[in-house]
Amino acid sequence: MNWRSVRAVFGHEMARFFRTVWQSLASPVLSTVLYFVVFGAAIGGRIQAVEGVAYGAFIVPGLMMLTVLQQSVANASFGIYFPKFSGTIYEILVAPTGWVEVMLGYVGAAAAKAILIALVILATSFWFTGIHIAHPFWMLAFLLLTALAFSLLGFIIGLWARNFEQLQIVPMMVITPLVFLGGAFYSASMLPPFWEGVAKLNPVLYLISGFRWSFFGFADVPVGLSLAAVGLMILVCLAVIRWIFLTGWRLRE
Repeated sequence: MNWRSVRAVFGHEMARFFRTVWQSLASPVLSTVLYFVVFGAAIGGRIQAVEGVAYGAFIVPGLMMLTVLQQSVANASFGIYFPKFSGTIYEILVAPTGWVEVMLGYVGAAAAKAILIALVILATSFWFTGIHIAHPFWMLAFLLLTALAFSLLGFIIGLWARNFEQLQIVPMMVITPLVFLGGAFYSASMLPPFWEGVAKLNPVLYLISGFRWSFFGFADVPVGLSLAAVGLMILVCLAVIRWIFLTGWRLRE
């Protein structure tokens, strides 16, 4: 393992983030405030509690997951796509480093950015609602695993995309709807039986459910299934990335 290569890629990506740190952090914080105003105040006034938890506190894990999924995919996909767009990807491909080091650098930086922003959102939420984290270790574990899984997915999207439109289509048309339909702002148990069954076909539901369990101690699906879902996603994404680098698909176009 060439850790110098990993540090070089990771440092380059983090430096790009910190050059615009205020913009990068201000946008999710503002979005969080708006969600609390709209969902916490307006809807929360009609929904007093969910599973004994105040609605304003109930939506915090969903807000964090929404941000982690969006930021992980966006940062990882843009990070690897821009070298393709500018033509500097060939410098990476001919460097004395393997696909694992390249992947770790880009994916690690994307996951680190997403986790940092999610923690800022968590800190912001304390201004609006009282919240207690029942399982802090598992909260951090789910946060890390989810950020890693969707950073790997974003890395694949960046390798696949041929233009900026393709870079945006999967996050906008697939990931965001899945998050909203995956129980980010409600519990699947609140749905009629048929639609609850349909909701459980959504893989994002398992991630949000496990993350919410770490806060409040209850979940829509067993926590073991949530861990299995995120673990399976990581393994599948790693296999796809390995295949792309070994075959050169979309890398040498």
